[in-house]
Formats: sequence, structure tokens, C-alpha cells
Amino acid sequence: MRLVSRFFARLIAAVLALSLSVQPAMAQSILRDAETEAVLQDMADPLVRAAGLDPRNVTIVLVGDPSINAFVAGGQAVYIHSGLINEAGSALEVQGVIAHELGHITGGHVISDGGSKAATGISILSLILGGLAAAAGSGDAAIGMVMAGQQAALGKYLAFNRGQEASADAAGAQYLSKAGLSGRGSITFFKRLQNMEMRYGFTRNADSEFYSTHPMTSDRITTLQDTYEKDPAWAKADDPVLEARFQRIKAKLFGYLMEPMRTLQVYPETMTGVPARYARAYAWHKEARLDKAMDEVNALLATAPDDPYFLELKGQILLESGHPRDAIMPLRRATELSGYHPLIATSFGHALIAAEDPSLLDEGERVLKAAVARDRENPFAWYQLGVIYGMKGDIPRAQLASAEQQVMQLNYPQALRSAESAQAGLPKGSPDWIRAGDIAMQARAAIEQQGKRR
Repeated sequence: MRLVSRFFARLIAAVLALSLSVQPAMAQSILRDAETEAVLQDMADPLVRAAGLDPRNVTIVLVGDPSINAFVAGGQAVYIHSGLINEAGSALEVQGVIAHELGHITGGHVISDGGSKAATGISILSLILGGLAAAAGSGDAAIGMVMAGQQAALGKYLAFNRGQEASADAAGAQYLSKAGLSGRGSITFFKRLQNMEMRYGFTRNADSEFYSTHPMTSDRITTLQDTYEKDPAWAKADDPVLEARFQRIKAKLFGYLMEPMRTLQVYPETMTGVPARYARAYAWHKEARLDKAMDEVNALLATAPDDPYFLELKGQILLESGHPRDAIMPLRRATELSGYHPLIATSFGHALIAAEDPSLLDEGERVLKAAVARDRENPFAWYQLGVIYGMKGDIPRAQLASAEQQVMQLNYPQALRSAESAQAGLPKGSPDWIRAGDIAMQARAAIEQQGKRR
């Protein structure tokens, strides 16, 4: 397996802004996008509170994997595969899955074998959906790399037994009821899976993790339906605003991950709604059709000129199509309207660097420093910040930023070298000097642990 630092450097040089990698063993391909994370968190929060947990401590993590699955793997994080989002028909269906997985968390069903740290941390490069850099046909190979090896990487976390599943079912039903959410979505989703199982023969095989780890027996579905139908929330209407937001991110994810031809089949040009335009904007961008992509984005902005996510998309398409100066204005506005969301701010900082104007570097440094202050687990932001430090001749801080990035990628030998080099050039006793020492200590401990396991 290639080192992430080498892969990262080659990919940045090749496609401009896409942050992708495939990690060994337990690492995950995490998909990160400001809008998607906000919607998933808003879908989860009432259920998290119903479970007696603090929403500030529970994270919904999107994993780039086409299989239909969700799981927990240590800590208070629920991991949802992109394939599950694609298959779900509504926000309520996904909320049913989240409620079930929260049942595993509160039930203490998480298996930990020492590898969970890699799953619960952002151990690979953040992949910013709004930062798609797969123009001119480069996306298919990159997406293939994202998907590679996921089955083996996740398998050891997914051996929940039937007793645990029944317990999680009961807890999930309780959390949905307490949150005032109908169980119709859960039943619809489970029946959808059962139909697929019967129609396509998805039974206990390597291609259907959800089926092998979340067995969809008729008895189980009947029990769940009986429980849900007795709940006062059973007939409650869906939240139309949340549903509209979910359909947006579902289409956004589809357009980002799927081949353009497939996207245009599912969301043909005859469809003029927001989700369809969202998906097609990505499809045209991946086909290097800047004119068509801009038509879709401008149509979106005509309906909501101050939508930060539409502005982010416009800026990203311009940036990745070789027009960084034109990207600065929409990305600056998107950053401001989003309350300086760190993922959007990272894209803005990238545009300021890509414009190759020395007068913009100070603003880029301020933007990126604010981004990593709010979201330290953002390797691409650290990479960009390191670029700025290097361009300004501040080599020790460039090395420190590299060490931050590398330790999140679990590239401990390189992180150790970068941290030690940074510490040698930084003022002794300064906050940055102390931080470099902390990273070096963490990297040494990890290297020693890896040596013991061998």
C-alpha cells in the first residue's frame, strides 16, 4: 500500500484540489462536506437527545462506500455509507437507521480491538464534496481509489450478533418515539432491503454487509412494525423542510460519486428542481463542461442568491476549472454566509493561494488559521496552510503544518520527521514549539505500538 503523503502530493499536482486517499488496515474514506454534515447532524440531534446523549459529542460520519450499511466503531460516532444514503428514499428512513445505531452505542455493543482509533479519527485526507477536482475525466479513477478496500477495512467492526440487533431495534424505536418521529421510515427502509434481498439474492455475502450484520428477517420486521404502529407518532407527517434538505444532499452526493452518464440518466435535463440541478452541476463539471455546469449553478443561485452552498459550488467549479480569481468572490461570500464554516473557508483559502497573487497570502493565512482552529481534523486545510508558510519563507511552521496533516493520515514516521524539524527551527517554549513536541511524542508512541504488534 502506497504512503499517503506520496499519494497526496501526486493527486494535488494532478487534479488541483481533490483530497483523497486509500489507507491500510482500519482507515476509512471519509467524505466531508459542510452542507451534508449539517443536514445529517440536524437529522440526528433529536434522536441523540432522546437517547440521553449530548448532540455536541455525537458525530454522524459519511463513509465513501457504495454498499448499504451503517455502523458504530468506538466513541460516540455513527458511520453511514454513501450507498445507504443513495438507497434511502427519505430523511425519515435514514433517521430510523441512525436511531438503531444509537441503540448500539447506548447498549455498549461496540467492538474495540485497538484499531478503532483509526476509524473514529480522521485518519485520511478530508474529501470535501464542494471541493471536487475531478474535471476532465479524472474523477472515475479517483473515485475507484476511494472505494477500494472498504469491505476488508470495515469487516471486523460489523459482527453484531442477533441479540445486539434486537436490543438496538428496541432502543431505536424508543428514541424515535421520544423524539416524536414516526417509525414508518424504518419499516419502509427495512422492507426495501428485504425486497432487494429476495430480488437480487443479497444474502450473507461479501457484497451486502448490511444484510449479514443487520439480518432482515420477516419476524423482525413484523415485530418492529407492531411496535411502531402503536406509537402516537406513527401517523405524524414528515418534516417537509428537512426532507427537502435531505433530497438536496442525496442528489449532491449522487452527482459527486456517480459517473456523469448515470447522473444524467437519473436526473435528466427535463428535471428543473434543486436536487436535479445540484446533481447535474457535478456531472457537467466532471465532463469538463464549464458552460453547462455554470448554467446549472446560476439557475440555483437565481432561486436563492445568498445560499452559501450554491455559492460554494460555483466557486469550486470555477477554481477547479482553472479560474481561481473568479472563484474568490463566490467563495468569500459563501464563507461569510456560512459563519466561516471551516470546510468552506478551506476552499476559499485554496482559491486565494491558487490565484498566485502575493498580496492575497496574508488573507489566505488568516482564513486557513481560523479554519484549523475550528476544525483541527482537516488535513487539506493544514496542507494549504503549510503551502502559505512555505511561500512566505516560514519553513518551521510549514513543517509543523505538514506534521499536523501527516499525523492525521497515520503517517507517523513522516510526522515525526516533520515535527522534529519544525521544533528545531521554532522559538523554544513557544506554543508552536510545544505543539511540535506533542506531535513528535504522539508519533513515537504510535511507531512503538506498531512495532510491538508486528
